[in-house]
Order: sequence, then structure tokens, then C-alpha cells
Amino acid sequence: MNIVIIGYGKMGREIEKIALERGHTIVKTIDIDNRSDLNSALAKQVDVAIEFTSPNSAINNIYSCFELGIPVVAGSTGWHEKLEEVTTNCLKGNHSLFYASNYSIGVNLFFALNEKFAQMMNSYPQYKVSMEEIHHTQKLDAPSGTAVSLANIIIEYLDRVSDWKLDSTSDKILPIKAIREGDVKGIHKVKYEAEEDYIELVHHAKSRKGFAMGAVFAAEYLKEKKGVFTMRDLLGI
Repeated sequence: MNIVIIGYGKMGREIEKIALERGHTIVKTIDIDNRSDLNSALAKQVDVAIEFTSPNSAINNIYSCFELGIPVVAGSTGWHEKLEEVTTNCLKGNHSLFYASNYSIGVNLFFALNEKFAQMMNSYPQYKVSMEEIHHTQKLDAPSGTAVSLANIIIEYLDRVSDWKLDSTSDKILPIKAIREGDVKGIHKVKYEAEEDYIELVHHAKSRKGFAMGAVFAAEYLKEKKGVFTMRDLLGI
């Protein structure tokens, strides 16, 4: 499979490494200094684009891929408030989009676990739920896209919370604590605490490899498909 990588930072380089190990070809890497190379001539050479840039660049990159007819795996976070708009444009134009707030296989299993656990905890209102996420100091969005996805899962399935907010003190609002320190790849904690005890669900990313591998799996899945897809489709959850 021929791949173009949009965003050649730490994640882009890890994606390149894994894609090559899996027998794919990296036709081009696009970064801020050669953005104009994402054009119709390049589009003729590639099967899929994998995009990991920044919240400010992601939407333009996705729409550029749509215009060029390149299926795109969108890995940037911090833009998902526009997801409905992007999804509508993708479907209307018969384009191809794979998006996720986190491409780690483990995190997506963690999402499914939290969905089930939130449903179970509806019967135990004495447990107050809270979240904490820790990332490296270069991460631009807070809370992380993964934390927001977790929060939305909990809000959907746990009746006693109706929204999330950073450092909330309201019983009806899910509080999220966002910490930025060192080179932490990603730690997400969901805590249910009562007077007697607490239960904590934790996912700890040890490296960027898990995210990069999931993105390459997503690219393999997206090839020659039309529509909008997520990790739930890839994993059959």
C-alpha cells in the first residue's frame, strides 16, 4: 500500500517505521515546509493518507484529502467539536475518513470496558466518578481527546452525570484533572469513589508505538472503502 504521512513529528516517524515494517511504501512525508506537495500529482500515487499534525491544521488537511480523493486516517485531536460537520462533508462527497481520539488498541478496549462499567455503576450511586489524565508538556489540548471520549462514554451510560468539566466540584458534572509533565506518553484514570473504598480503571501508554500501529491498521482497513469509520469498526466492538 502507498501511504502519504501528513505531519512528520515524533508520531509521523513512528508511523513511517511501522508502515515500512509491514511492507508498505511511504510515497511522501508532508510537513509545514512542503505543504504544497499535497496536490493532485501526489494523489495519483497514494492509496491513503495518515494525518497527525495539530488541532489548528487538522481540518484543512482532512478537507485537502477529500478534495484530492485521498482516503484519510485523521490522528490529530482537539478538532472533534467539528466532527459532525466533517462527517457530513465526507458522506456528502462520497469520501473516506477514519477518525479516532486515540489509535491504541489497548485504549479502545479501555473505552469498551468503561462503557460496560458505567452501566454497572448506575446501581451504586454512592460512588462518585472522576477522571485524571497525564500527558507530556508538548501536548496542546487539555483535556486530551482520549479523556473527552472517555468522559462522553461515562456521561452516556452513567445517569448521575450530565456533562464534564475541568476540575468541576458539582456532583452532576464529571470532573477531569489534566496534568502536563515530562515526556509522559499518556495515562488515563477513571475513579469511582465511595466513603468505604474506591475502584480505579487505568490505562498507561508505555510508548508511541501502540498509537502508531493502530493508525497503520486503520489505514489498511480504510483502503478502497467509502464513508466514515472508527476503531469500533476496525476492532468489531
